[in-house]
Amino acid sequence: MVQAAPLVARIKVDRKQVGLKIGIPCERGFQENRVAITPQGVALLVHNGHEVVVERDAGIHSFFTDQDYAEAGALLVDGPTEVYQCPLVVKVGPVPAEELHYLRQGQMVFSALHLPSMKSGDLKEIIGRRITGVAYEYLTDRSGFQPVVRSMSEIAGTMAILIASEYMSNQFQGRGRLLGSVTGVPPTRVVILGAGTVAEHAAKAALGLGSEVALFDNSIRRLRRLQLLLGRPVYTSVIHPSVLVSQLSTADVVVGAMGARSGRTPMVVTEAMVMGMKAGAVIVDVSIDQGGCFETSRLTNHTQPVFEHHGVVHYGVPNIPSRVSQTASESLSNILTPILLEAGQRGGAEALLWLEQGLRAGVYCHQGHLTQRHLGETYHLPWTHLETLMGSGM
Repeated sequence: MVQAAPLVARIKVDRKQVGLKIGIPCERGFQENRVAITPQGVALLVHNGHEVVVERDAGIHSFFTDQDYAEAGALLVDGPTEVYQCPLVVKVGPVPAEELHYLRQGQMVFSALHLPSMKSGDLKEIIGRRITGVAYEYLTDRSGFQPVVRSMSEIAGTMAILIASEYMSNQFQGRGRLLGSVTGVPPTRVVILGAGTVAEHAAKAALGLGSEVALFDNSIRRLRRLQLLLGRPVYTSVIHPSVLVSQLSTADVVVGAMGARSGRTPMVVTEAMVMGMKAGAVIVDVSIDQGGCFETSRLTNHTQPVFEHHGVVHYGVPNIPSRVSQTASESLSNILTPILLEAGQRGGAEALLWLEQGLRAGVYCHQGHLTQRHLGETYHLPWTHLETLMGSGM
C-alpha cells in the first residue's frame, strides 16, 4: 500500500569521520567493460582512511591493472566472496543473478538497474535481502541533475557521431563518405531526434566536424535551450511527419536520442520513412535501451553492432559508453568517489542518507521495502516512500 511522503524527521546525525570498507567486484554483465572506481579514486579513498577491497581483474577491460590498484592501496582478492562482505559495494551494472545470494542485510549497494532488462524475480530477491540499493538512474546531485545519467549521455552523444563516421567510411563497408565538410564538397547532413544531453553532445560533435545539423523534438523549450547552448543557428523543428520525412530523405546520419519519461521511447520514424532514406545512410539509435525510436531498430551488441535494412545501416548497441570504457570509468569514478568521501565525513553512508536529498532520490529499496514508485508500478509490487520509512525509524 502506498503511503504519502511526509517531511523527513529532523534527528541528530553523527557527523564523526568514519572509515568505510568498500568492495569493488568484477563486472560480469554482457560486454560491460567499465569499472566503478578507478585506481586514482581508490588512492584518494585510501588516503582518507578508507579500506577498498577490489576483485582481481576488476579493471582489466578499462585498462587498469591489478598492480595499478595495489599501488593505489587496494586490497586485491580472488573472487567476489570477500568483496560482498564489505558494508558498501560499488558496481557499474546490476548485481547479476548468480551473485544475489552474496547480498546481506544492512549492506548498501551502488549500481545501475538497467530497467529494460531487469527481471521481477531478481528485484524481489534484492528487496528480500534487506539491503539499501542506490540506482544511478535515480541518483541526483544538489542541483537536481542526474550526474551519472548525464555523464554517460554525454559520452553516448559524442560517440554516436564517431560511430556513424566509421560506418560511412570504406573501412566499414560504407559509401566512402567523410562525416563533416571539405572545401568544395557539400557537408554531410545529420538529423538528431531529441533535444536532451545525448542530442546536445551529438550536435556539438557533428557541428565540430563541419556537418549540417537538424534537431527535432516536441518541446520548443528544449529546442530553444539546445540552440542557445550550441551557440549557432541550427535547423530545429517539432516532430511533424511531413517535415521529418523531408529531412530524413537527405540525411547521411540520423541519431535517435529521445528519452522516455516512463515506459517505452516514442517511435517517431516508421519503416516507410526509413525506406525513403538514402542508400548507405547510418542510423545510430541511442534510445534502443528504452525500445528505440525507429520502427526498424533492434538490439545489437559490440560484437555484431550493425545490420543493414532497406539499404540503411542500423547501429543498436544499448551500452555505448562501454565502448570507451576507460573514459566512462573515469567519469563514473569522478562522481562516486566524492559521494563516498562525504559519506565517511558524515558518519557513514546510512547517515549521509539523512543529510543528502540527492542520495535519497537514488535509493530504490531500503531494509526490505521498495521505495521507487516507477518500479512498484512496473513490476506490480507494493512500495513506500523512503521518507516515510526513515520518519518511522525503520
